[in-house]
Amino acid sequence: MQDPAVLPKHGIATIANDKILPWLLPFLESYIATNSSLPLYVIPFDSNSLLTRRACDIYGANFVEPDSAELDALAKRLYPLFPAHRRRLRKFLSLALPLDEVIYLDADTILFRDFRPILGRIEAGKRDFIVAAQTKDYVYNSNRVRFDFLREALLFNDGFFAASNSILRLKDFLDVIEKDEAIFHAVRQRGMLFAQPLTNFVVHRLGLQVTPLYACVPGASGESFYKAEGVTFDAKGPRDAMGSEIYFAHWAGAVTLPNRRVFDAAWRKYATMATARMRNGPLPAPSGS
Repeated sequence: MQDPAVLPKHGIATIANDKILPWLLPFLESYIATNSSLPLYVIPFDSNSLLTRRACDIYGANFVEPDSAELDALAKRLYPLFPAHRRRLRKFLSLALPLDEVIYLDADTILFRDFRPILGRIEAGKRDFIVAAQTKDYVYNSNRVRFDFLREALLFNDGFFAASNSILRLKDFLDVIEKDEAIFHAVRQRGMLFAQPLTNFVVHRLGLQVTPLYACVPGASGESFYKAEGVTFDAKGPRDAMGSEIYFAHWAGAVTLPNRRVFDAAWRKYATMATARMRNGPLPAPSGS
């Protein structure tokens, strides 16, 4: 039997503050329902996090504040305007957590299935970085065709990724921009986009092998968009139009809270449960503790 002290450390991470608490609470409730066996780390956007800390206490999540000085300086350098928006780069602090592998998700998400089948599949040089949703937009502009390393690159939504800090480190973001900032600004898509162009650029500049979730987890879907069509539900959760298992739903780009789309009833259920849990206090301790 392998020594538990040397077993890989896996976990889930997100970033949040009190401004997005209406999104964070259903996320936390869905985490408890599906993935409480994995540690959850909540990284603050900023100091507006009093209620976020309380929610972490109630849900047994780890409220953590990794040293963000270098990353915040990088964000200011790349995006001198819109300080509140450039803090979205703090998602990269998930790579500084005490984990061998981390699954990062934006907080405007709910989880439907156990994520443990996703973990342990990263393999250097083969599956360096796992994503769910691919995209053709919101990453680069037409200048990408000028650069060999971008021309055929797989573009992805960075609201979900699985990574290992033995392959991709926080320092890599600093080093890549130090060397290739001019290229980044030449190719990045404008229009209030901050973290996503940078995530793609660093992963592509390092030549990492990007693997879609469906290509490494049997039966998994690459679908997660809140406007998805053809979705059905069974006792274990949602499936896409091809019958593959949807692991989570992401309200990327949503400007209002969920209401009448395919995943919205599940979101509202978790929101109602979360409101009650916040009112009633912490989860009961596990038996035998």
